[in-house]
This record gives sequence, structure tokens and C-alpha cells, in this order.
Amino acid sequence: MRWKSIIWNGLFVAALCLAGFLLYRIFQQYSPDEIVRSVRSIPFSTFCAALLLAAASYLCLSCFDLLAIRSLGKSLPYRKIVLASFVSLSLGHNIGFAGLSSGAFRYRYYSRWGLTAEDVAKIILFSGVTVGLGLITLGGLALIVNPDDAARLLRVDTASARASGLLALIVPAAYAALAFFVRGRLRLWRWSFQLPRFSIALAQVGVGTVNFMLVSACLHQMLTASGDVAFFRSVTAYVLANSAILATHVPGGLGVLEATVSYVVPKEASIGALIAFRCAYFFIPLALGSVLLFISEVVFRRSGSPGEEADDRAEAQSV
Repeated sequence: MRWKSIIWNGLFVAALCLAGFLLYRIFQQYSPDEIVRSVRSIPFSTFCAALLLAAASYLCLSCFDLLAIRSLGKSLPYRKIVLASFVSLSLGHNIGFAGLSSGAFRYRYYSRWGLTAEDVAKIILFSGVTVGLGLITLGGLALIVNPDDAARLLRVDTASARASGLLALIVPAAYAALAFFVRGRLRLWRWSFQLPRFSIALAQVGVGTVNFMLVSACLHQMLTASGDVAFFRSVTAYVLANSAILATHVPGGLGVLEATVSYVVPKEASIGALIAFRCAYFFIPLALGSVLLFISEVVFRRSGSPGEEADDRAEAQSV
């Protein structure tokens, strides 16, 4: 076995162990009856509103792929982009190592529609940059609007938290400025990056930020069932939780999300609210994505024709 495989397998096992430990620490505080009562305390209307926000987030995520394909000078019907994006991300969010796992599913779809492995790699990188821009932008806004929670968690004063928020907002501003002034490849030491057009760079910042706001709003819906919590407290909780998930690569953020949210909003983060949020944003999309993957595989094998694939390839390569 190669060292690279050993390292990846070791990281995966370590992530699973961390998830198991955190889940044990969270669930050991409750009896099965308490967990059931907590979940049932979530109003059905609240859960439905959270589901709509989760659906809006996944639609927003499809715009990541849409912008990436546009930046490549390619074209695909939006219905195909939505299918590839939703299946890839609904499964990737739960599997862990989202960039790799969702990338494998993306390649399975986009390669059928005429995109090359290099194109798919660029789509994955573009989406990763959009995720980073959105997270940094929303995190900066949260630090400015709600510095008290961040100051308490980071053990700094409120002024330092606000200053950190302002510094964070420099990153998306600098990215947009580079896209406007450089208009081509950006070279940093040994690396070279192809910057998108200014309009696409602005769209990246906007769509990335809106996506995380929608997920935070989904979480906020669940938290308000247990108490009165300000929206930007939910934003702070989710930004920190998502940052921890990206750092640990725990599959689905199991345990990491719950532990982080419970730490930021201990009173409102009931076990029922955390389970309901995971169902709305992770488990239900996972079930739908799995069904769509199975159906699309059957359809591809039964109805795929050389002529149709050629048409798709020509359409994807058009500028």
C-alpha cells in the first residue's frame, strides 16, 4: 500500500473516531425519551421553513458550478448543472472530504456532457474559492455585527473582534480588485492562477455569502424553537462550526457541528434542534441525492446515445 493511501485512510479513521467521541459526549447527556421529546418539540411549520431554506441553499450551490462553467467559456443547460451539483454536494457533504468526494460525482456527470478532467478540476477549485470567499465574507460581517460572541469565544475584546471582521472583509474586496485590474493570470512565486472576469468574481462573493446566510437561517429556524436567539448569533455559530468541519474533514461534520453550535449557543442548541437541522440540511438531501443518482445512472445507461453525447459535447465546448 502506498504511503499516500495509508495517510488518507489514517485521516479518515481519525475523523471517524473524532466524530464518534464528540457524538458520545453530546448524546450521553440525554435519555432516549428526552431526545424524542426534544425533536417533537420542533413545530412542523418551523421544520418546513428550514427545509425551504435548505433547498434554497442547494440551489445557490448550483450557481457555484454555473459560474465556474461560464468562467471556462463553456455552456451546459441549467437543469444538468442543478442535477450534477445537487447529487455531488448532497452526497459529498455527508461523506466528508467534500472537495474530493463531490468532485468524483461531478466528474461522473460532467464527463458525460463533454467536459474534460481538467475542466472538472477547475470547477472544483472555483467552487472551493467561492466557498472560502462566502465563509470569510459572512464571518467578517458576523464579527462586525455580533462581536460579543466572537470576543467571548476567542477571548479577545470587542474592539479586536470588530477589527478582525474588517480585516476579513479585505479578502473578498482584494479578490474582486485583482479580477478587475489584473484581468488574466496572476503569478505568485511558482504558482499561476487564472482570475475570472470581474463580474464573475463579484458574483462569487455574492453567491457564496448568500449560500452561507441561507444555511445559517436554516439553523436559526431550529434554534428559535428552543428560545429567542438573534440571527447573527446563529450566523456566528454556523461559521465557526463550518470552519471546524473544513479543518477536521469529519464526514458530514458529525459531532463537530453539534459540539460547536452547543458551545456558541448552549441554551438554544437543544438536542432536538441539532438533530432537526441535520435532517433538514444533510440527511434528507442525502436521501434525495442518492435516489437521483440511481435514477440518473439508469437513464444514462438506457437512453444514452452517441448522437446525444456528441451534441452535449459540442454544446459544452461552445463559447
